[in-house]
Amino acid sequence: MDNIDKRNRLEDSPFHYRVLKDQTVFIEYEGKQVKILRGREAGKFLKKINDANDEKGIQLIMAKVTGNFKRGNERKN
Repeated sequence: MDNIDKRNRLEDSPFHYRVLKDQTVFIEYEGKQVKILRGREAGKFLKKINDANDEKGIQLIMAKVTGNFKRGNERKN
C-alpha cells in the first residue's frame, strides 16, 4: 500500500462517510460532499469497508470510489 499513497495524504484521514437509514452513503472529502452511493453500489461499498483491515485501507477504498476528482490545482478557500 505504500506504493499507492506516495505522498501520505491518506494518513490525515481526509475522507469520511455516513450512512442513512435507507442505506444511502454520503462520502465527504475534507468536509465537502463529493459522492453519493445508493442501491447496489452502496452495498458493495459497505461490504468493502467492513472487510478493511485498518483506517488507511478504509481511506483508500473511499479514494478509489470517489474517482479522479482531485488534481492538485484546486484553490484553497
